[in-house]
Amino acid sequence: MDFTRQKTSLLERREALTAHLNAVEHALDETPPKDWEDRASERQGDEVLEVLGLKEMAELRRIDAALARIEAGSYGICQMCGESIAEPRLEFLPDTPFCTACAS
Repeated sequence: MDFTRQKTSLLERREALTAHLNAVEHALDETPPKDWEDRASERQGDEVLEVLGLKEMAELRRIDAALARIEAGSYGICQMCGESIAEPRLEFLPDTPFCTACAS
């Protein structure tokens, strides 16, 4: 199988995630406002950014693992059962390490 589309998709998503994570990090590093109410509001926003950042970091790890599988020649093979992962599944979830049966 040719996984050029999946690799391109993974690399593009990785680039977008990295750019967004850098923006989140920059936003979290900003000096908090002096006003107590503004600071409380800012803190709530920071908490949302932190959760979003954690989710994006987890996705980034999955993408890096998928790219490593492509390089190793094991991409498209279920990490649990060793069967091939259906191409439509890889198109929809290019970072998935599992076939449909093992994922459920």
